Amino acid sequence: MLLGLILYGVGVAVVVVAGLGVDPWTVLAEGLALRTGIGLGWITNIIGLAVLALWIPLRQKPGIGTIANILVVGTALQFALPLVPAPENLLQSSALLLGGVALVGLAGGLYIGARFGPGPRDGLMTGISARWGWPLWVARTAVEVTVLAIGWTLGGTVGVGTLVYALAIGPASHAALRLFDTQRRPTHRATPAAHG
Repeated sequence: MLLGLILYGVGVAVVVVAGLGVDPWTVLAEGLALRTGIGLGWITNIIGLAVLALWIPLRQKPGIGTIANILVVGTALQFALPLVPAPENLLQSSALLLGGVALVGLAGGLYIGARFGPGPRDGLMTGISARWGWPLWVARTAVEVTVLAIGWTLGGTVGVGTLVYALAIGPASHAALRLFDTQRRPTHRATPAAHG
């Protein structure tokens, strides 16, 4: 779980440095960081804490993974940002974007597969879905479009990377989760020879 959360923050940092656009929640964090002067990673942690407060009326219960998510992802992002080399051309930016998205997908599989509780943003969307009876995709779309619009208005980076992230992160996380899910059941019965 902790490795996944650290890699998640590092992956987001790589996407940010690519400069081609970031995921909706990071657009919001960028906009708030620009307006407040607080570091992007620290703002990410603050947003996570604020989102967790929204769980109360939705009657969601955080797990240890939820709290760790709030504390670790933004911190890893904050420390990774100055370590990622800035791209010098579009090819390097594109490579950083794709590498960052792949890293976030891998990280998602690790921390979700550990099953210590959802992140605050995921819990918000599942809570809205359960509380109001919305399909999960509707809740997710509504939340992410809202935070994207607010973040863009505040000056966050929206671009082709935002679209690439939206299209690629689901398949990347799904593939990683198949590898790292701690409760995954085997797809076929082992033969006696496999044990021997």
